[in-house]
Parts: sequence; structure tokens; C-alpha cells
Amino acid sequence: MTEPNDSLEWKSITGLRQELRRFAAVRDWEQFHTPKNLAIALSVEAGELLEHFQWLTAEQSAKLSESDLVKVRQELADVLLYLVSLSDKLGVDLVAAAFEKLEINAMKYPVELAKGSAKKYTEL
Repeated sequence: MTEPNDSLEWKSITGLRQELRRFAAVRDWEQFHTPKNLAIALSVEAGELLEHFQWLTAEQSAKLSESDLVKVRQELADVLLYLVSLSDKLGVDLVAAAFEKLEINAMKYPVELAKGSAKKYTEL
């Protein structure tokens, strides 16, 4: 794998997508990276992330030990990697989609109705 550096390219979604493409290509894994398989892998990794929080209280989940935080960080990275790979396979600009979704959510959850509330937009 390419060595991380301080360049913006390395830290960008585009740089990550390019590195993921290279990583899969040199291992001949593209054949397995179908949207279906990537979506399943994303769900599995999200489940593995959840395992670290299962049975914890809200307070405990906010104060993870250093060793638990390392494990959670790795699971978060797995989720991100599969999400970026899936969006790449489907030709979705993930950052643009996220900003679009924020705009949609802002309309669904206007501040004056949603502030301090955990209710779904249909209940506001």
C-alpha cells in the first residue's frame, strides 16, 4: 500500500477510492466486488461495529477504553472502505450524495420543529 502522507489527495475520498481500486486490482479481487457483494460486506462490517457497543450503557459507549477504541476505529474503517467501494462501483459521488441528503434532511427536520427532539419527521 502507498505510504500515507500529508497530501490532500491521500486524505480525500478520491484518493481513498483510487487506493481501493489498486488494492483490489493487484489481488484480482474486482471479480468479487459486485454491488451485491459489497453491500453485504458493508452490512456485515456495520454489524461487527455494533458488537462493540452491544450491552453497553449510553455512558459506557461514550467512554470506551483505548483498546476498545482501537477496535472500533478498525471497524469504522472497514465500513468506510466498503461504502467507498460500493459507491465507486455504482458511480455514486458519495460526497455529493451526502450533501444532497443533508439538504433533504434539513427540509424534513426544520430547526423550529426538530430542535431537541428525537421524533421522526413524520411525527413532528
